[in-house]
Amino acid sequence: MRQELLSLPKTLAEDVARNLVMVAKLLDEDPEKAYGYSRVALRLASRVAAVREAAGFAAYAFGKYSEALAEFRAARRMTGSAELWPVMADCERGIGRPEKALAMAGEPEVQRLDKSGQVEMRLVAAGARRDMGQADAAVVTLQSPELASHAVHPWTARLRYAYADALLAVGREDEAREWFAKALEADQGGTTDASDRLAELDGVEFTDALSEDDEEQEQEQEQEQEQGRDDVQDLTEAEVEDKVEDKAGDQVETEVETDADADDQVNDRDAAEVGTDADEAETEPAAPVVPTFSDAGESAGGSAGEAGSPEAGK
Repeated sequence: MRQELLSLPKTLAEDVARNLVMVAKLLDEDPEKAYGYSRVALRLASRVAAVREAAGFAAYAFGKYSEALAEFRAARRMTGSAELWPVMADCERGIGRPEKALAMAGEPEVQRLDKSGQVEMRLVAAGARRDMGQADAAVVTLQSPELASHAVHPWTARLRYAYADALLAVGREDEAREWFAKALEADQGGTTDASDRLAELDGVEFTDALSEDDEEQEQEQEQEQEQGRDDVQDLTEAEVEDKVEDKAGDQVETEVETDADADDQVNDRDAAEVGTDADEAETEPAAPVVPTFSDAGESAGGSAGEAGSPEAGK
């Protein structure tokens, strides 16, 4: 891919490379976004085989099989390689043409594939047989030296899993269980759900304890809320009025008690002030009585009248 991008101007090559990196990063976790990045790269460099191939895989993962097939064909014309032959056949299955996919399994291009590619082609052919309702033929298609080998390769788990699934489809449950177990032994990367299929055959159900606790708590909360609503609905109008009257009476009593407390406080304050005045009167010394001028005149006049008035000299 790097060699192919070198044919582009530097800035353009960098932009295309960034989009292809995002396609590879998101292809499994978010096929839709990966497809979007592939379309950008395709608009920038549609004549680069690696871009057409990446766009094909993005469309394939997103379920756009016709579009994926067109991109794979374009990439194959540019490179002349046969390595995309199995995925092209699987696109034919996705479009709804299993007969075409089965015919591709007998083409000379299959002989040009490496061992991994040939196993992929066998898997596609078996799937096409099942699409056509030929379940027993699918089992026979998967029987091969690669299946019988005890060596573990990157494709071993998928081949054993497909064979187990095909056996189960024709009612050979015991054999299917055996091959699901073999698939699980070879599945070092966790590419299949062989463990779940084994548990299903054994009647084992896995439950999430945390999830059950959360559900129980939610159910309890809902029951409490429903009970509260029922309690409110059970109150009659008379009970509601009684509650309102009781609340009003309590409020009036509170106000009366508050007023009485206020009056007591005022009386206590007045009594305290009166007592203070009395104490001050007792402690102050009495002021001396000074006779006024009128009082002195009246006293002297009274004495002269009695001792030396004119009439008294006559």
